[in-house]
Amino acid sequence: MAKWFNVGKIVNTHGVRGEVRVISRTDFPDERYKKGKTLFLFKNEHEEPIPLTVQAHRKHKNFDLLMFEGYENIGVVEGFKEGILKVSEEELGELTEGEFYFHEIIGCHVYTTSGDEIGSIKEILTPGANDVWVIKAKQGKDILIPYIEQIVKDVNIDEKKVIIEPMEGLLS
Repeated sequence: MAKWFNVGKIVNTHGVRGEVRVISRTDFPDERYKKGKTLFLFKNEHEEPIPLTVQAHRKHKNFDLLMFEGYENIGVVEGFKEGILKVSEEELGELTEGEFYFHEIIGCHVYTTSGDEIGSIKEILTPGANDVWVIKAKQGKDILIPYIEQIVKDVNIDEKKVIIEPMEGLLS
């Protein structure tokens, strides 16, 4: 049974030439959406995913715009809306030390260096220079933790455990 990993969601079409607007869910958009790469489109009403070969990729505002080979007009991509683009586990590739896939981080329990449990990671934001991990706190509001060396001290994917050194004001 193949394992699939979400790399983006098609939210709309763009123009009339078959481009689609994608909200990206990958750390590696340039690699995932490279010309010639195959992505798999999952739609609720179709049991089998549809393989799509990337013909073109460009950034536009907060979206990734993709075109697929053989789907060069708006009429044929209209039905892709709300579809999820995925890659198979084999496509993931090796990461260097200190790099993680979103699915490995989400769900990890977060503790301070003094052993206090803060909550668990529910989402990852990619606003700019570094990722921001959204922690569902045990009580109170969500906590935003920047993924930087000064704060994130240890990540243990096997134990689903993250140790942080909170900066002043981070947890209040």
